[in-house]
Order: sequence, then structure tokens, then C-alpha cells
Amino acid sequence: MKKMSKQTRKTGSSVSAGISVSWKAIAGAFAILAATGMTVSAFSAQNVSGAKDSLSVVAAIFPAYDWAREVIGDNTETADLTLLLDSGVDLHSYQPTVDDILTISNCDVFIYVGGESDAWVTDALSQAANEDMQVIRLMDVLKDSVKEEELVEGMQAGDDHESDGDSEESAEETPEYDEHVWLSLKNAKILTDAIAQALEEADPDNAEAYSENAKVYMDKLTALDEEYQKAALAGERDTILFADRFPFRYLTDDYDLNYYAAFAGCSAETEASFETILFLAEKADELELPVILTIDGSDQTIAEAVINSTNAKDQKILSMNSMQSITAGDMEDGASYLSVMEENLEVLKEALS
Repeated sequence: MKKMSKQTRKTGSSVSAGISVSWKAIAGAFAILAATGMTVSAFSAQNVSGAKDSLSVVAAIFPAYDWAREVIGDNTETADLTLLLDSGVDLHSYQPTVDDILTISNCDVFIYVGGESDAWVTDALSQAANEDMQVIRLMDVLKDSVKEEELVEGMQAGDDHESDGDSEESAEETPEYDEHVWLSLKNAKILTDAIAQALEEADPDNAEAYSENAKVYMDKLTALDEEYQKAALAGERDTILFADRFPFRYLTDDYDLNYYAAFAGCSAETEASFETILFLAEKADELELPVILTIDGSDQTIAEAVINSTNAKDQKILSMNSMQSITAGDMEDGASYLSVMEENLEVLKEALS
């Protein structure tokens, strides 16, 4: 049995957010609206679907979209739900289009993360035509449960952030927060409840249905949360290793698991240094880890390099889905928040075995 105590972590370390959003492009979108006279108020007569009396709900990310879909349930004739990031683009590199801004402007309920990656939302909301819009900023809902980015032992810091005393002091002044709040089933329950309350206020005629749907769905989240807890307690190990970015801190903290990773969750880094690869390989050998993990979309180059640097060289490469790049096609094929988290659980069980 290869269990270990929780390692010391440097919380509040300033980690590159990996945001490649072109602020010039976003500003240009607003400029186009102004230059052509296409003000957002000109579109206030209809919502996304064109039905004036339909409740319009817009979610920036897939998990929030799916939570809202579960709460809306069968009320699809009276509620119109839109996902902005449905083309597989990562939250950290998403650039809103003019159509996106107009969609947000006229909706009744808008749900977004509230981290650095979607800082563009502030400008979008300032242009909103619907003054009665219910806005749900997920990180605000969670309040003190939101965690600061952290650098754990062996993690490669961004080029602009060295892991020395000076950077830690700077990070304490301007902390960066981990945006991947949806990767906690406990958070998911809280956020689903907040979405239900917003829908009930925006559409009181269907409030009872929203409330009941939310209760049923939150019970499912609770049941899956309990399955994760059982898996963590039953595992022969309590440490996982990602040869990749690591957006799963909320999940590992929920179940008192340790982790090592090449980069922080919001890091822009894509190439691991020799020292990082060697460190991860040595940890894989030391802890006799059977699995090297990556996230969705990885080309597995770093994972392969880590395995080739171990003594055993026989670890499996498995992927956990961070739900940052879910496409419309994935949803058509049945992808849901619960189904993805169930798949992640099976991967986690194998990694802890």
C-alpha cells in the first residue's frame, strides 16, 4: 500500500493564467456594434430563439449549461438555453463574437465562471439591453470556497513567475484563483441550487418545477459524490500524477488526495522542462504509480516522456476530462456533466489501484 501524507503546498503562488484572449479583438467587437449602429438595445425585442416570451438562459461553459438543462427539465417550450463555448474552444482562449455579445445582452439569466479567463464579461454586461437580467457568477456563489492557484512540489512555474520568495510575496498581494470550480461535485450541488433560484425568480410561473428538478438532480450529484469518496478510501494509493496541466484541485481536495503535476490548471505552458519530467518520473517510481494522467485534448507527449524516464516504463496513460472543450457534437452523443464525472471516477479508481 503506497499511501502518503498530504504534501506541503505553496498556496497563493502566482501562476500564469494562460489567457490568450485577444483584448483587441473583443474591443473590436464592441467597436463594430458602435460603428454600424448595431447597439445591443436594437436587438432587445427578441431573445436567442426569436421567441419574445421565452425565458432565455445563456451559460458560458458546459457544466453550467448542463446544470441549467437539468433544472429546466421538460420546460423546453418556455425556456431557451444557449451554450457559448460549444465549438471545443478552451475557456482560457475563448474570444466572444458580436453575436455572443448580443446573445448575452438580451438573455434573462446569464451564468459564467467569473475568473480571469472570462474577464471580458464585464464589458459585455455593461452593454446589456435587459436590465432585469439574473447574473450568476459561479465564483461569487462559492465565496470563500474558491481556492487560490497553487504550486506543488515539482510543478513548473510560468516564465513570468519564478517559485521563489519574492514571487510568493507578490502573489499574496494579488492572488490568482483557480477557476475550475465545476470539477467538484460538492460545488456542483451549490451551484445548481443557485441556478435554480435564479430561474425561479426569472420565471415564477415554473418555479415549482425548477425547484423539484433541482432537488432530484442534486440527489444524483450527492450519490456520485459518495461514490468518489468510497473510491478514495478504498484505493491502495492516495496520490495521482498528471503529466499535464492540473485543473482537478477542487476534486482532489474534496477527497483528501495528493497530486503532482507538470503545470497548474491555468498555466499557458505546453512544454515541460527536463527537470519537470525527471521529477515526475522519479515520483512515479517512488510511489509505484500504475497510471500517468493527462487531461482531455492532450497529445500525451509529456506523459510518454515521463514514462520513458521511469525505471518501470510500464505505466498506463489515462485521461480525465476537465470539460473545458466539450463540443455540440459531444452533447449530441449524450455527454452530460454526470456522465463525464462518472467516466472520470473510473479513471480515478484505476489510478488509485
